[in-house]
Amino acid sequence: MRDESLPADYRAWVWRGSAAPLDLKLERLARPPLEAGQALVRNATIGLNPVDWKVLGGALVNWRPGHVPGVDGAGVVVAVGAGVAQRWLGQRVAYHTSLQRPGSFAEYTPVAARALMRLPDALDFEVAASFPCPALTAWLAIEKLPAQPGRPILIGGAGGAVGHYLVQLASARGFAVTTMSHPRHWERLRTLGAQDCIAGPLATGQRWVPDNGRFFAVIDSVNEDHAERLAPALLANGHLVCIQGRVPHWPCEPFGRALSLHEVALGALHAFGDDAAWACLTAAGERMLGELAERRLQPETRLARDFDELAQLLEELRHRRFSGKPLVRVR
Repeated sequence: MRDESLPADYRAWVWRGSAAPLDLKLERLARPPLEAGQALVRNATIGLNPVDWKVLGGALVNWRPGHVPGVDGAGVVVAVGAGVAQRWLGQRVAYHTSLQRPGSFAEYTPVAARALMRLPDALDFEVAASFPCPALTAWLAIEKLPAQPGRPILIGGAGGAVGHYLVQLASARGFAVTTMSHPRHWERLRTLGAQDCIAGPLATGQRWVPDNGRFFAVIDSVNEDHAERLAPALLANGHLVCIQGRVPHWPCEPFGRALSLHEVALGALHAFGDDAAWACLTAAGERMLGELAERRLQPETRLARDFDELAQLLEELRHRRFSGKPLVRVR
């Protein structure tokens, strides 16, 4: 599709400096020229994630007023910049884009072409848009661990979106998975592959004392304090994988348990990843999207609203007023 067939402007939700989702403004923006290496995606569905409201306070980003937030979306490539193959035109894709670039809260989003993931024909845009941030984060986390089928691992905060995919990926690799979450998630987690489910301190209101030296690995998606409390559950030469916050201190005595400490952040790839790293990530993403289409991987339950309701839905996500993955349909 040639540029002259595209609209000169489009609707987008923009940030004006407030930490409140309801202060996002729906405006019309002029369509900017594509940079080299970019593709323009006409969004069909936008995926909302906790990071989308967490960054509005400005502490994690250097935005200027007028920035378009959002990291996840799915739609159709309608234009390409210099250096991007014409074969991308018309492709149905999903993507995770950088917090520092114009985001997905818009009818159109310019995306680095190396971040695009092609969709199977059988996969709809809503499932695709629910996928990138949680599933790719889960894949990065499980990739930190050497494959040792049968070894026991603990997933903290397993009831959330990342945990939903982590349980499935870990089970598929043969790990013996124990999950920690609120009991309301246990039935679902067991259907996804968890062998055991336990309640942690956030559910019980008590300080959980982990079994000493029980797990080969702990993957935590709650916060740094929660991750540090789980460290005593690790065996010698175990792995502590932190998703929501890195533990502030090394969680064992020097040459004691001899732990390996890992952190996971999709943003690291946007800032420091090379083309080879992106090719590896998107190839893994396309494999998982294929598994979703074939129902070998289970997506989250979804809650979809119209584009005009994006700010309200993000506010509801901030206060956890619903269960499931929030999505926005772009018409």
